[in-house]
Amino acid sequence: MLNRILSFYTKYFAVWVILFGVFAYFVPAPFTFLKSGMNWFFALTMFGIGAVLQIEDFKRIIQKPVIVLIGCCAQFTIMPLGAFVLAKTFSLPDEIALGLVLTGSAPGAMASNVMSYIAKADTAYSISLTTVSTLLCPLLTPALTLLLVGARLDVSFRELFLTIIQTVIIPLLLGFAVRHLLREKIQKILAIFPAISVTFIIFICSLVIALNRDYLLMITLPILIADVVLNIYGMTAGYGVASLFKMETSRRQTLSIEIGMQNAGLGTVLALNLSHKSLEITEKAAIPAAIFVFVCIITASVMAELWQRSLKEQK
Repeated sequence: MLNRILSFYTKYFAVWVILFGVFAYFVPAPFTFLKSGMNWFFALTMFGIGAVLQIEDFKRIIQKPVIVLIGCCAQFTIMPLGAFVLAKTFSLPDEIALGLVLTGSAPGAMASNVMSYIAKADTAYSISLTTVSTLLCPLLTPALTLLLVGARLDVSFRELFLTIIQTVIIPLLLGFAVRHLLREKIQKILAIFPAISVTFIIFICSLVIALNRDYLLMITLPILIADVVLNIYGMTAGYGVASLFKMETSRRQTLSIEIGMQNAGLGTVLALNLSHKSLEITEKAAIPAAIFVFVCIITASVMAELWQRSLKEQK
């Protein structure tokens, strides 16, 4: 009975994301109150994933490091260039264009690991891509933003590095350790871990929306369309690149999610700390990033559910 409830809860992940996202928009206080615990919540999410992954998953990645290189190259070319073209196409104001390009130049979102996990795609590949792109972003994100829109920003490599160690690597290893030590015992409660991951990622998504509520109020139709097109373009191009290099279906799905889901939360923070000689950078630069968070969560959630359902039908 419990397994059925947990399965139902996990299956309709996209529905809960949307419902709680809407609730967070209108009633942000309960979510913003727990803001200080966001990293801990994400760490628990990664612990849940680590508890169900097996070492063999990462052995396949180590045997083919070229696929990580392909993914990272796609990450830092497809989205930044796409954002730049869309900003020009929609004739977006300078501040908005800056925010959109900054979003496109950000690394992959940690939430993509959870989405790949829900979709039954290659989660180990997703974690590898997110880790490497995040470590590269202190150099590549400002460089790409400078190249495409001429803005300068200061990114702390040390802060990003420590964040990914604390919220991804350590919890993941702890999850592995628990799985290894308990073995058969943990097999009986494996259904709980996907539910834990879903719960915390729903909260994290809702928190991002609650924290950026004021920016979402400043949305215009061109900005919304640009964000949606950028997200769909990223997911489609990611799947296409993986297909081009003849990756298996699970990795095509993973790369699709990874490219389409930028760390727009990081983009929001960076947009608010930009310095520029000729433009008066205001909170407007954070609008595209804040909106993109919501857009990419919805599309990735829907695709994760569809791919998961497709896999079950094949079985």
